[in-house]
Amino acid sequence: MGSEIRLSDLAARVGARLAGDGDVVVNGIAPIETAGPGQVTFLSNPKYARFARASAASAIIAKDRVEGARAAFLLSDNPYFTFACVVELFHPPVRRSAGISPAASIHPGARMGKEVAVAPFVVVEEGAVVGDRTVLSAGVVVGEGAVVGEDCLLYPHVVLYHGVRVGSRVILHAGCVIGSDGFGFAPSPEGFRKIPQVGTVEIGDDVEIGANTTIDRAALGVTRIGRGTKLDNLVQVGHNVTIGEHTAIAGQTGIAGSCKIGSRVMIGGQAGLAGHLEVDDGILLGAKCGVAETLRASEARVWSGIPAMPHPTWLRMAMLLPKLPELFRRVKRLEDANIPKGEE
Repeated sequence: MGSEIRLSDLAARVGARLAGDGDVVVNGIAPIETAGPGQVTFLSNPKYARFARASAASAIIAKDRVEGARAAFLLSDNPYFTFACVVELFHPPVRRSAGISPAASIHPGARMGKEVAVAPFVVVEEGAVVGDRTVLSAGVVVGEGAVVGEDCLLYPHVVLYHGVRVGSRVILHAGCVIGSDGFGFAPSPEGFRKIPQVGTVEIGDDVEIGANTTIDRAALGVTRIGRGTKLDNLVQVGHNVTIGEHTAIAGQTGIAGSCKIGSRVMIGGQAGLAGHLEVDDGILLGAKCGVAETLRASEARVWSGIPAMPHPTWLRMAMLLPKLPELFRRVKRLEDANIPKGEE
């Protein structure tokens, strides 16, 4: 796509409904607070409608028109998705040119696909397989017998330990580590004895994993990340964890070993999950949730708090917590006065 496009053409490209002058030409996208003429901006939350009214942007992506706004509107039932499509049109992905740097170390026993792009200081060990059109950025290590599918993008210093398997169209951000040993130690009178971690990790197609996230290999068997799942930065996935398809997990979440997390689950940042529990398909966990037992969708779809409880219960608890000190003082006064409870 060129740097300029008419709004009518842009609406057709992204499947939006145009409300306004389709002949207006736009050439970029910007935040709603700063967007000017010739730019498209985005409104996802009605509480920011005041910015839409004041905006000098030529067009606003939104679910509904905002009265008083001067801009045209690109209306969508899913404005966030439409926003992603527009950003991609104005900023198409740039692919590294195919070729293997002479400063890379590729074992003769490795198998490299067609049109791969391999940057300096990449190491691909014996028996590894790298699929067609995959990009290995500087400092990537693909361990012995590891497999990477087609059209993958591995950013700098990604490490794939031996034997792990990564599907196609996977994005691994800088510094993430796939297949490190699970945290398994047997206590003994002499101290902790390491339990060999002899399983592997399998990552499905279309997965994206954030920077410095770690996924431990299974003690036995497989740690598995399902197709289309997205993990944020600084997520810890323990050994033998299974995560279903199209699940999204925000940063600093920690998942202990042998958890089974379903498909289309959403987990907020800094959540913590104890080991050997299950989270049903479609459940939403709020930020900082402390999950100590299995969560069933039949009990609640949205869970919050520590320990995790159905969200309405957590809201009532949160309202009561600030009142506890005064309640304690009142009870103490009643006890000191030796007044029976209920006769205050």
